[in-house]
Amino acid sequence: MRTYRRLFQIFFLALILGSASGCAMFQPDDPGYNNPQRAQNIVRTASSQEGKQYRMGGASPSRGFDCSGLIWWAYRQNGLKVPRVTVDQARAGYAVPKSSPRPGDIMVFRTSSGPRGLHTGIYAGNNTFIHSPSRGKTVRRENMQPYWGNRLIAVRRIVI
Repeated sequence: MRTYRRLFQIFFLALILGSASGCAMFQPDDPGYNNPQRAQNIVRTASSQEGKQYRMGGASPSRGFDCSGLIWWAYRQNGLKVPRVTVDQARAGYAVPKSSPRPGDIMVFRTSSGPRGLHTGIYAGNNTFIHSPSRGKTVRRENMQPYWGNRLIAVRRIVI
């Protein structure tokens, strides 16, 4: 019994340390993350994919995009790293008041319950954001109000 308990403790510690290592992806001291022009470039990059088909698990222009894949791809095209999946993007970077997004920020929405009930997009300015909504739809720019504004639960800033 003690052996199992000890193994569980070691496993739990390894899990905690492994989770913490994922935070190293965002490095605000890196000059690349402190560049407002780069944030605008991220918006332009995402916007260049407007009209591309939604595809579950997609993260490229040739395959199409899901919501987190579009964000991951747009940041990567601009030399920055963000997590690939929505639940991790919802914790990346810095929390920003929902009333103060800047272009390039990750917008996090609650569309239904559970971890699959999250959705992300890139704030584009003027109360709009770019996202890949769902099956059968295409990457698009949409107004935050009223539908998306009511579902906004967080804003995450990667480029400061």
